[in-house]
Amino acid sequence: MPSFPLSAKETFRIHSGTTNVRRPRRESRINFRLMMAKNRHRSPREIPEIPFAAPAGTPAGIEVMPLAELRRRVSEDTLARPQRPDFHHLLTLTAGELRHVVDFNGHALRPGSWLWVRPGQVHQWGDLARAEGTLILFQQDVLDPGTATAARVDDPHAPVVTTPAAADAEAVTMAAEHLSREFQALGHLPLDIHMAALRHLLAVLLLRLAHLTVPADSPAPEPDETYLRFRDAVERHFTATRRVEDYAHMLGYSGRTLARATLAGAGLSAKEFIDRRVVLEAKRLLAHGDETAAQISDHLGFITASQFSKYFIQRTGRSPIDFRKGIRGLVTDVTPGQAEQGRNDQKG
Repeated sequence: MPSFPLSAKETFRIHSGTTNVRRPRRESRINFRLMMAKNRHRSPREIPEIPFAAPAGTPAGIEVMPLAELRRRVSEDTLARPQRPDFHHLLTLTAGELRHVVDFNGHALRPGSWLWVRPGQVHQWGDLARAEGTLILFQQDVLDPGTATAARVDDPHAPVVTTPAAADAEAVTMAAEHLSREFQALGHLPLDIHMAALRHLLAVLLLRLAHLTVPADSPAPEPDETYLRFRDAVERHFTATRRVEDYAHMLGYSGRTLARATLAGAGLSAKEFIDRRVVLEAKRLLAHGDETAAQISDHLGFITASQFSKYFIQRTGRSPIDFRKGIRGLVTDVTPGQAEQGRNDQKG
């Protein structure tokens, strides 16, 4: 089972990949901040990061299973714990209902809706007893780069839950069913042909989900390159700098250009976009880790713990310690459905 520790005896293989980051020229102060961010030591007791490990005898990088199989393999207590997988979770229900928490937002799933949890997002399962459906787990590198880009698989700001309109629902359901049947047909084709078929079928499903029909009066323009580059730079460097000017410099744009692109692409100012990413990571660490506020402050690139505390209070209305005390009960003692209903749900 690639996504969840089954017992204390299980040993997960931790795959530590490296990312080749193109490094444009920057001012020395930006280089210094990035170096300092890389050299910070992470606490050994943080949110569990779960790597993908395909079951023996199955194609690498992808697994498809019914929720009944998930219930059989993994205990309810294990599923209820917050986890941060390094691979994608795609889930749809065929019957019943399920509540799921992703980054502090509760989402109610019903038949016909789709949940997409991307790598790096922290999620928790609700009660699976009354839910039936299909779970698709995959690593991004099973897709070719063109498909990954077109399907927006690396967009951390994409909606977590979507409900296809009637015009799309049948096609999406058929794509998922075809993918599931092909996965179960292991051995009917040579392994390389079987894997190629799985990649293509997964691509069809993801492209369908990424480009659902929208009402004519609600156009959804494609994000432009400036916004996408800024979004990716923030994801890489938000622990090193929170200054719009630094991102503008490293990307070769003016601050005004970034401001216009971010407003068009995300509906936010560039500064608010950066701040939301920093606050989200702070919340993840406060809720699910054991680091002190001072350690989190250092991890996120603040000079002092008091600077971090002031920053957090200004943007959330609560101190880091008050947030941790309040959220710990929510995360560990109640069902995910009692979390705040996610605002990212996209309904067609």
